[in-house]
Amino acid sequence: MKRYLLALSSCMMTMACTPHNPPTLHTENVALVHEYYAHFNNHAWEKMAAMYTETAEFKDPSLGQGIVNQTRQQTIQKYRQLQATFPDLHDQVVQLYPSGDRHVIVEFVSTGTAPDGSKFTLPICTIFTIENGKIVKDFTYYDNFEE
Repeated sequence: MKRYLLALSSCMMTMACTPHNPPTLHTENVALVHEYYAHFNNHAWEKMAAMYTETAEFKDPSLGQGIVNQTRQQTIQKYRQLQATFPDLHDQVVQLYPSGDRHVIVEFVSTGTAPDGSKFTLPICTIFTIENGKIVKDFTYYDNFEE
């Protein structure tokens, strides 16, 4: 019995010290999403839009109901208009949740100040679908009802 326990503990120690999880797509996808929010907070809309495929699927209350296809240029235009209304637009990532090899779920809080001085704070959740290092789907959820 002692010999068995000794052999078992030796195997466990060897396995614990051996790297057996090479970098995966989920690690690359998490890095891509971090880069995305860096571009967003720097208002680098062209760089951010370049992270999408030429045409990507969006589900976003600001675009209407259902899934809407948007080009990179339309994405740039949307965020330029949003920045014109909220010049200090900023997203604070609360948590990233990798899901498999293609998805990263992001919980974040968006803030900004309108020209009239009114401020907003909006909790948002986005599910990114990533293929071949590009975002192919951006499904965003938030409460868009006014008080």
